[in-house]
Amino acid sequence: MEHAGSEPVASPARGWRRLLSRDPSESDLSRRRFRLTRPASRAVIERAESSYLTGFNAVVSRNVERIEDISRDQLAFAYEGAGAACAVLDLVTLTRGRRLRELLAGPAAHHAFAVHLGAGRGYAMLRMRPVRAARRAHPLLRWLALDGFGFQWSMARADRMVGERAMPDLLSRAHCALFDQGLGRLLWYHDCASPDDVAARIAAYPVARRAALWSGVGFAAAYTGGAEADELWWLTEHAGGDGFRSHLAQGCAFAAAARAQAGPLPDHVAQAAPILAGGTAEEAVAWADRALLTLADDPCGHEEFLAWQAHTRRLWLRRHQPA
Repeated sequence: MEHAGSEPVASPARGWRRLLSRDPSESDLSRRRFRLTRPASRAVIERAESSYLTGFNAVVSRNVERIEDISRDQLAFAYEGAGAACAVLDLVTLTRGRRLRELLAGPAAHHAFAVHLGAGRGYAMLRMRPVRAARRAHPLLRWLALDGFGFQWSMARADRMVGERAMPDLLSRAHCALFDQGLGRLLWYHDCASPDDVAARIAAYPVARRAALWSGVGFAAAYTGGAEADELWWLTEHAGGDGFRSHLAQGCAFAAAARAQAGPLPDHVAQAAPILAGGTAEEAVAWADRALLTLADDPCGHEEFLAWQAHTRRLWLRRHQPA
């Protein structure tokens, strides 16, 4: 399959950095035996991964400025790759998060969600738990690194994480929930944005894990896209039937908030929000913003991150439950 070759390619890395560069062909997810039976959805998903790899290699080769040459709708994925590369470089050079902080303070200032997700992917590449990831970056968004860790860890071990529904040895139940959100995003990729297949996959997991999985699916369905409007309606039916409709909506709201940070929303986000969240994308962003304001001053713990999500779900329920 031909990949998204229209995006700029960074100059090759030199010296020891060449060892960290990623092969652009990694965006071909058929190499991981994913269920890529839907050509249009596959193109969307693999283009996102191609942009991620472009951003990763841009940082490794010291050409981070090239990321801004990527089409606007792909910048979030490229900065996710940049965040992963910065995390890896910080870890292997013992620079205590300096590159990640510089990325967030500079070119990726409007892509904080993406960078923190990427940082978690970087930790997973090195098989390190991201509990301390980005500690000196954003005090609350740093917990997205566990989501990114779950995505990357599951991508590299899909047979175990998806097929056998395994769970790595993390530190607490809360950390496992954040891991499962990343796994939920990975399921959207693994089953090529097919609502029926994703729902069947989630149904095979224990009930205690499904809430976070649906949250991750809602995020990916809105953030990455790949499904048509009628398919998104089916997705909401599946989530509602499983008892986790509000989690799907909350994932969509966080995706809209992440995308809104960077400017005008891509068309697929604006299309997904009224279906998955039951309101405009702007309303979904407002729920996430208002929920954040309900937290204590200077929230920083993973319990507060989970509370942020729970408050977002309550706002959604307040809007959609019968009086």
